Amino acid sequence: MSIVLTPGEPAGIGPDLTLKAAARGLDMPLLVIADPRLLRQRAEILGLDVDILETDRPPAVPAAPGSLPVYPVHLATPCQPGRLSTENAAYVLDCLRTAARGCLDGSYRALVTGPVHKGIINDAGIPFSGHTEFLAELGNAYPVMMLACPGLRVALATTHLPLREVSDAITEKLLETVIGILHRDLREKFGIGRPKILVCGLNPHAGEGGHLGKEEREIMEPVLERLRTQGMQLLGPLPADTLFTPRYLELADAVLAMYHDQGLPVLKHMGFGRAVNITLGLPFIRTSVDHGTALELAGTGKAEPGSLLAALEQAASLAGY
Repeated sequence: MSIVLTPGEPAGIGPDLTLKAAARGLDMPLLVIADPRLLRQRAEILGLDVDILETDRPPAVPAAPGSLPVYPVHLATPCQPGRLSTENAAYVLDCLRTAARGCLDGSYRALVTGPVHKGIINDAGIPFSGHTEFLAELGNAYPVMMLACPGLRVALATTHLPLREVSDAITEKLLETVIGILHRDLREKFGIGRPKILVCGLNPHAGEGGHLGKEEREIMEPVLERLRTQGMQLLGPLPADTLFTPRYLELADAVLAMYHDQGLPVLKHMGFGRAVNITLGLPFIRTSVDHGTALELAGTGKAEPGSLLAALEQAASLAGY
């Protein structure tokens, strides 16, 4: 079985990164789900000598450098680098749906995703809040987003929510679910026997004893105490402004942040270009790049494949290659 890759938004850098990775060669069997014509055109623009091999069978061995097995899914309209089109929004999701279903039926061992443009998908009239939520619906699962780079893993209690909605979303049920999935996958997927998890408070100074917010005292602390009685090693809730320091991080296998921009700016500062987005809780392995579509770089040759290569390596490791 192979790893399957969806390059994402066709007008962005996903096709560029996929071709650059294929040109240098990979150590795992890889099948790309995309429009072969798009990849051939982009390879010509970039001056890359990559042979696009159309197939409906996942390769059993790594392709030679400069070769790329591709399962064909066709664009609705021709694509120019950097120019979004609502007509190709359904194509992006068709590629992703095909890949996820292959993971669910056992055809593929892991899924790696390139960046999508959420705005253009919604502009096409398709409700879409992100890869994580889309894959969770297909897999009938509760997803937990975690990004990782050398020296740090950050999971999120909430993902793509407006900030004004985050407080209402932080409930005892949500925290128990997210921490349970994080703890389980750190053990089962990452092989960490007794994971140590640092939990960020929601409010400044973790609520300052209730003076700067009551979520920590009324919601978070009771949940953490219950889970500790089940044997989980949980430290917190801790002030987020001091949690991301060596004193604490050297104790931790992962950090749980309460919302998207609480934890991810720190991780991306530490490891941008080397970080990997990992979706926990799914019935299959899924990793992704840590960046967006970078439309201004598409077709220029300036996009660097570091995060995609890291995502592929992480998927291969989790899949046992």
